[in-house]
Amino acid sequence: MSNSLPPSADSPAHTAVSSALRSAFPRERLIASAMLLFCLLLAGRLVQLHLSSGDDFERLARQQRIFREVVPARPGEIVDRHGHVFATSVCVRSVYVVPRQIHEAWDLARQLGEALGISPDELFEKIASHPQRQFLWVKRRISDEEAERVRKLKLPAGTWGFRDEFRRQYPQGPVAAQVVGLRDIDGQGRGGVEQILDEALRGSDGNRELVQDARGRVIEVRDDTDTPPHHGQTIVLTIDTVIQVFAERALDSVVEQWKPQSACAIVLDPRCGDILAMASRPTFDPNHAEIALPEAWKNRSIADMYEPGSTFKPFVVAWGLARGAIRNDEVFHCENGEYRMGRRVLHDHHKYGALSVADVLVKSSNIGMAKIGQRMGNAQLFQAAVAFGFGGRTGIELPGELCGRVRPLKQWNSYSTGSVPMGQEIAATPLQIIAAYGALANGGTLITPRLVVRESDRRGSAGVGIVSHVVDSKVADWVRREALAAVVSRGTGKKAAISGYEIFGKTGTAQKLDPQTGEYSRELHVSSFVCGAPVDDPRVLVLISVDQPTVSVAGEHFGGSVAAPAAGELLHRCLMRLKVPVDEKLIRAAILPDDFRDVFLE
Repeated sequence: MSNSLPPSADSPAHTAVSSALRSAFPRERLIASAMLLFCLLLAGRLVQLHLSSGDDFERLARQQRIFREVVPARPGEIVDRHGHVFATSVCVRSVYVVPRQIHEAWDLARQLGEALGISPDELFEKIASHPQRQFLWVKRRISDEEAERVRKLKLPAGTWGFRDEFRRQYPQGPVAAQVVGLRDIDGQGRGGVEQILDEALRGSDGNRELVQDARGRVIEVRDDTDTPPHHGQTIVLTIDTVIQVFAERALDSVVEQWKPQSACAIVLDPRCGDILAMASRPTFDPNHAEIALPEAWKNRSIADMYEPGSTFKPFVVAWGLARGAIRNDEVFHCENGEYRMGRRVLHDHHKYGALSVADVLVKSSNIGMAKIGQRMGNAQLFQAAVAFGFGGRTGIELPGELCGRVRPLKQWNSYSTGSVPMGQEIAATPLQIIAAYGALANGGTLITPRLVVRESDRRGSAGVGIVSHVVDSKVADWVRREALAAVVSRGTGKKAAISGYEIFGKTGTAQKLDPQTGEYSRELHVSSFVCGAPVDDPRVLVLISVDQPTVSVAGEHFGGSVAAPAAGELLHRCLMRLKVPVDEKLIRAAILPDDFRDVFLE
């Protein structure tokens, strides 16, 4: 036990303690004063901010709690004339993340990557590259199975979410693929009707306000702030899906047999200009567009351009008859297959002598056509080409249509006088050719082909496209009935003949320019055939064009051999589909012996 006593007031220890206490009080007062001053400054700053920027901060806080979400519009459907669906949209889920709310980016990237079948490393780099973003797509338009796997993940709230989108589906697959086109992942129309009518199909998105808590979870949907979406319009095409399938199969047969570079088929109603089918080869499936070859996207019917060859000849004859340059009872001597015209020598495939105007077309005599060209002159030949729609777009509702080529008249010369009547020196698309034949089929009126049914048509007031009168109906009927019908019955188009119908048509075997020599090639051809029926009241036209067939018959690629059989079969199927009655007289004549036909049918 210690006996020590507290230090006295005068002791050295007491003096030291007193001195330390006195020196501490001024420091405490100084610190307290500094803290008081800081608090006053802070309060003053807060008052200043409240007075000067209070509304801005309040708005910022509200924006952090309330945000507007886009409500996507459903793209309109594309259907055929009978309501069969070519393109539709289904609602699917897409996954996004909020990088700004993510603290464990690698763990989140790993889990989402495994659930969605994507690279976790790439997703992690994507998130790390945008750390302050409030929205970042992970994978769009996922399957139901993928969505269920994501739901089962235990990811931090506010770091990710689903958003509804629409995925485009094409129930008909590759049928009419170039006509329909497709919509890309961002909902933009690419090619075909999807592109040209994108605005009408897309509609306009709506939006709505959502309230979220501090963790980013939605706690309220404000219905009174909704702006509803305006869904896209349904587009009705003039296409008949069944006839379209017939055309697709006809091209498949042609491609298998002749191995061409490309091919196309068009079916047209000449009375109103409706396109009933339009097909191209090569083609693609818009449901799997990522594997399509570049050349498969091209719509050959409107974007292939070539010299029409002999398919152009009937228009020259029709114009010459209409303008009185020639008469339908005239005879032209075809010089036994060889004719010197200025500096050039023209040849026919056979040594024809005297041919009527009709037989010039039936036999497809180049010499006969050159003489008709000399009779008409370049000015009338130019007028014929322009009047029948060559050198300008038809105006069909598709992107990428070429206008063909008809050089200005001042660039024509004596060489043109013989070449143009044979279908050379000008270039046309398959659609231009069949549209021009529509004028010969309907009595002389050129009608703009159309692919889209207008709203007025759906209300019952059917109409036709833009029209222009080209030749008199008597001229058009004579060319069709006397010349083009004979092309099939006894001329170059005999392989297109079908039972029960009298049809008309014209072959074309156009030489292509050799890119190496710049001259017409003996190996490269465009083989084509145009036909229609019935001859007295045409209901449908068919064109098949085959570019550079590689298989030949006796070294030739005649349109009558390459394209005519497939075109005739396609025409027959179209007539049956449209329920066009057969000609009973033709049926009976086909089964009676020759000696009894005339007696029985009188």
